[in-house]
Amino acid sequence: MNFVEHSERRGGVARRVFLLVGFGIVTALVVGFLWATATPGSSYEGPARQPSDSALASRLETHVRTLAAGPRNLQRLASVQHTIGYLTTELRSYGYDPELQEVVSPADNVIVRIPAAQPDAPILIIGAHYDTAGSSPGADDNASGVAALLELARALKANSGTSPIELELVFYANEEPPHFKTNAMGSHVHAHSVEEPDDVLGMISIEAIGYYSENSGSQHYPFPLSLRYPSKGNFIAFVGDTSSRDFLRRMVGSFRENARIPSVGGTAPAIIQGIDWSDHWAYSQRGIPAFMITDTAIFRNPHYHRPTDTAEKLDFGRMALVVEGLEAMLRSGLAKQSSN
Repeated sequence: MNFVEHSERRGGVARRVFLLVGFGIVTALVVGFLWATATPGSSYEGPARQPSDSALASRLETHVRTLAAGPRNLQRLASVQHTIGYLTTELRSYGYDPELQEVVSPADNVIVRIPAAQPDAPILIIGAHYDTAGSSPGADDNASGVAALLELARALKANSGTSPIELELVFYANEEPPHFKTNAMGSHVHAHSVEEPDDVLGMISIEAIGYYSENSGSQHYPFPLSLRYPSKGNFIAFVGDTSSRDFLRRMVGSFRENARIPSVGGTAPAIIQGIDWSDHWAYSQRGIPAFMITDTAIFRNPHYHRPTDTAEKLDFGRMALVVEGLEAMLRSGLAKQSSN
């Protein structure tokens, strides 16, 4: 065999090895992507429905319009004080005794608890931030999430003292820039106040749930999520990093058992744009499984972080369907935990 033939043979072997290695890497990436984004159950595909509670959409709208009368952040201290006053007044009317957790005064976390039947029961944390970005009134981001959390507090109060799980509902200060992912972020403060992270089953962040569209092309994603999910923004999404996969899958499966609104769900590495853009980030940092429930915000809503994020843009009927689905999910989760 001469030198040329020998070189060609070696080159051919190298190309085959390169192709096999490349194929293996691509296959691993595809399998990993499908593993991370797989969820149990089937998304609701039936006709548009009305909420079972005919007054729920109206109550959600009242909350949102009250909260979104203007921006709510530390540049407007009076608005923060008014928001905390509204939250505590509402929660007291449901029978709670709200606790204020100091963050950056006067922007405090507002916390209520629904105790379990036993004092050493595991804890499930559900939260939503009440502050807004800049001059935005934040109807979707995040008065919608706060309104949902208020209505869940109202509905679940009857579980007090009877549940196998303690529910801790937290209304967070300072999620938005410039406080995001800093020590001044309300969820960061709360996550670091958890003495035993192993006692927490998980955390759910309700983050912008009011904006929907039936138009094709209304929904966008960062790559590679665009390869996996629908282009019509008419669904609610369950989103977290891969450390939350098992917890997220349980919750999605439970949600789909009763929900009457389309849903998608999945996890991805936190380096993917948007995956950790909410209060669940702080809990993931402490090793607590955590994810957000969202209409995907900037990837759907053109009014995200703008002065045009107002109540008129939101679909309160679909918001109510999300809240009813979450309530059923939580009750189902409580029942399953009790049977374990």
